[in-house]
Amino acid sequence: MEELEKLIEGCKLGKRDAQARLYRLYSPELFGVCLRYSRDQTEAEDTLHEGFMKIFRKIGQFSHKGSFQGWMTRIMINTALGKFRNRYKVQPVEDISAYDRETGENEAYTNLDTDVLMKLISELPPRYRMVFNMYAIDGYSHSEIAGMLEIAEGTSKSNLARARKILQNKIIEMGFIDKVYAK
Repeated sequence: MEELEKLIEGCKLGKRDAQARLYRLYSPELFGVCLRYSRDQTEAEDTLHEGFMKIFRKIGQFSHKGSFQGWMTRIMINTALGKFRNRYKVQPVEDISAYDRETGENEAYTNLDTDVLMKLISELPPRYRMVFNMYAIDGYSHSEIAGMLEIAEGTSKSNLARARKILQNKIIEMGFIDKVYAK
């Protein structure tokens, strides 16, 4: 039996040593996920702990189809989304036509250091940060985001467009790209 499978089985049996090892093994990376969806480090820590409690409660539901780490990441994201939904009301928009197209802005971000970009993302207003992370980093579609955040698909698109515009303006202010390139 593979080491990870033994660890999962130990957690299914409620063995504290297995749970502690699983936590030590995956908490650094999952903490990064929580940070992307949280206001600050304290909230991310709270989300991480709450998420691990859910993982330990639901580990019997893991079907060994797909990645175990992916399964845990999904739980962390859902935990963070639950906190977000309880804290913020996402405002719907009436006219989404201006946001209904994909833009080629991704090239603007390739010259940035990852830490700088993550800091800029963390400074986005919460609803924009949430949608940006889900779409651009975690790969969810607008339809999936709409369902998870209980918003209209158009609202997801507009929040993403606004997040990109804010990031673009900050990147311009920092001198990474100029206004001519950004248009």
